[in-house]
Amino acid sequence: MTKTGAVREAGARGAPTGPWWWARRRSMALDVVLAVISAIECAVEGVPFAGEAQVPVSAGVALGVVAGSALVLRRRWPIAVVLVSIAVTPAEMGFLLGVVGLYTLAASDVPRRITVILAGMSMTGTLLITFISFHQDMRNDGYGPPVWVSTLVSVLMAIGLTAPSLLLGLYAGARRRLVESLRERADGLERELSLLAERAEERAEWARNEERTRIAREMHDVVAHRVSLMVVHAAALQAVAQKDPERAVRNAALVGDMGRQALNELREMLGVLRTEDRLAAPARLAEFATWRGGPEADGNGAAAVADGGTGTRAVSRGAGSGATARSVTAAAQETDGPSLSELEALIGQSRAAGMTVELSVEGDRRTYTARVERTAYRVVQEALTNVHKHAAGAKARVRLAHREAEVAVQVENGPPAEDVAGACLPSGGNGLVGMRERVTALGGGFVFGPTDAGGFRVSAVLPDRAPEALRPV
Repeated sequence: MTKTGAVREAGARGAPTGPWWWARRRSMALDVVLAVISAIECAVEGVPFAGEAQVPVSAGVALGVVAGSALVLRRRWPIAVVLVSIAVTPAEMGFLLGVVGLYTLAASDVPRRITVILAGMSMTGTLLITFISFHQDMRNDGYGPPVWVSTLVSVLMAIGLTAPSLLLGLYAGARRRLVESLRERADGLERELSLLAERAEERAEWARNEERTRIAREMHDVVAHRVSLMVVHAAALQAVAQKDPERAVRNAALVGDMGRQALNELREMLGVLRTEDRLAAPARLAEFATWRGGPEADGNGAAAVADGGTGTRAVSRGAGSGATARSVTAAAQETDGPSLSELEALIGQSRAAGMTVELSVEGDRRTYTARVERTAYRVVQEALTNVHKHAAGAKARVRLAHREAEVAVQVENGPPAEDVAGACLPSGGNGLVGMRERVTALGGGFVFGPTDAGGFRVSAVLPDRAPEALRPV
């Protein structure tokens, strides 16, 4: 911003940039010019006043100069200027002083009661002086008009000298206050937009972190379980390769099946991520183009931007496009992933790896939302993976309970067998954390810990429907 622009902006916002009480230098120049004209006018009118009052002409001229020069103080003390104009009204001087003084008083922030009182005093003084002067002039001309004529002329003269300047000042003051309120409102809206932009960035960062966490959790659940089973089968294959070739062949086939299943699940997950990118990218592009109002905007966005004053509508439409893409992505996430119907196959894989797993189901089988079934499946999957990692040779029991308004899963294993060597699988400590995040995100409860028999237990209780507020958006 240039220096001139800064001075202009500061003057418009009320910050004084001129000398003394003036906000701008041109305001000071205008008041000085008006004061000089008013002083000359009052000095000229002071000559006949001195003759009528039988005082020296110099005294009348000096009184006129002092009274007229008071106009230079109109922005600082508007009440004093009006009082001076009322005081010199009997001397029939100060026409410009009275008009400009009333205008400044009405346009200032002086209480309206004081403005009305001073305007009434000025109008009354003008009315009386006009009435007396009109009668004297008519008598000097040898004509005696009726009283109503003198009264009518005096009233019209008083209203004509006070009402226009008073009304114009009231209008200017109201307009100035309106502009200031609009400017303050615009500043407030600008601050709110800045705050909203910061919050939008925070929400975007939070959403990115949540998406990274979700992808990491899915990758962990898919890869860890399959790879753990592959390592277990590979260890068994190494142990029986020479003693039992047929079992070695079966274990090798199981390792291949596990690898193919892991690759298929990874492909499905990557396919979902690519689908999300394809759905989200056009929405982000349309929203950006709508915000910018550029040629990339779609028909609705461009029309909204081209229509003056409808920028908010354009933003709303752009946001609506993004919300549509997000809803489609959420629907894709709702229908993707394993379900409780695949629980038997999951347990069969652990049994094929040599683990003794018992499955018990309580209650009538019901249909749950995709997120609920997928979360229950992942809890059982991760729990069995942990048994393979940390309790080789231990027996495991999986319980699935269909209750009235919830579904509960529990995986409990005994102590590891002493005569069975572990597979030496690494652990990053993210399995239990991921299970807890999944369950609590659906409004359920998650408990884990060691048992008295030396084993470990994992329990999760999920509502039969995922709360709407917690679904991905």
